[in-house]
Amino acid sequence: MADTPNDPFAFFSQFMKAGTGAPNPFMPPLTEEEIERKIVELKTIEQWLQMQVGMLQMTVQTLELQRAGLAAFKQGLEPKHPSGDA
Repeated sequence: MADTPNDPFAFFSQFMKAGTGAPNPFMPPLTEEEIERKIVELKTIEQWLQMQVGMLQMTVQTLELQRAGLAAFKQGLEPKHPSGDA
């Protein structure tokens, strides 16, 4: 069935065949070196993502400060109404 061109699972069945020599993306690494390499890669990605979150938080804070500054500036431009003390 996997050899027919109409089989939608033919692509995935090649990964389940044992002894193909190709790394299986659906199976976890089996050697300690591969596991250690994967841990280092994922920690690097985690650090990068944390840095991106920090940059995003700084951007949001900067925009909030700009919004507050504009609101204060607009409030300062509004004409002062006399309080009735003449």
